Amino acid sequence: MASASNPSSANRPVSASQGHGSTPADFLKAVLGRPVVVKLNTSIEYRGILACLDGYMNIALEQTEEYVNGELKNTFGDAFIRGNNVMYISTTKT
Repeated sequence: MASASNPSSANRPVSASQGHGSTPADFLKAVLGRPVVVKLNTSIEYRGILACLDGYMNIALEQTEEYVNGELKNTFGDAFIRGNNVMYISTTKT
């Protein structure tokens, strides 16, 4: 699993629009190993470290927390999310 190469940058937001010619793929590469929020079609949010993802947007998170209606419901060491359930991926709010 990937880890952050620069821990001091782990909490700085990354935007897909940063830089010229930036794409969603560039954004996903930039946040690999960093804290993210994954929102599902059901409005449930998972927050954790983006460990890896594939071309189908299947996601593996580490140090995962599950939030339902903004309230922490569960914590997991690792979580795997099927890509067709994902509404969006964003960096964590600071």
